[in-house]
Amino acid sequence: MADLARVELVDVLKALVDPVRLQIVKVLASGEALNKSTTDWGCDLSRATMSHHFRILREVGLTRTFAEGRSHRVQLRRWDFEQRFPGLLDALITSA
Repeated sequence: MADLARVELVDVLKALVDPVRLQIVKVLASGEALNKSTTDWGCDLSRATMSHHFRILREVGLTRTFAEGRSHRVQLRRWDFEQRFPGLLDALITSA
C-alpha cells in the first residue's frame, strides 16, 4: 500500500485524468470493498485492462486491494486520502 505522505497531488491528478479510473473511484465512493471481477464498474473493458487501471489507482494510494481466496476486493482509501488531500475526492467525484 502506498504511503500517502509521499504521494504528490500531481500524481493523483494524473491517475484520475483517465475516465475509466475516475469511474472506478466513483463506484468505490460508497466505501465498500467490491469484488474486482464481478462488480459492474460501468466500463466494457477486458479483465487485463481493468487490472491495469486498478494497479494505477493502488500505486498512487487511492485504493487498497484485499485477497480473499482466488478473488480480490478493492476499496477506496477515502479516510486516509481525505487526511492527505482534504476535499479533493469529493470535488472530483461530484464534478465528474
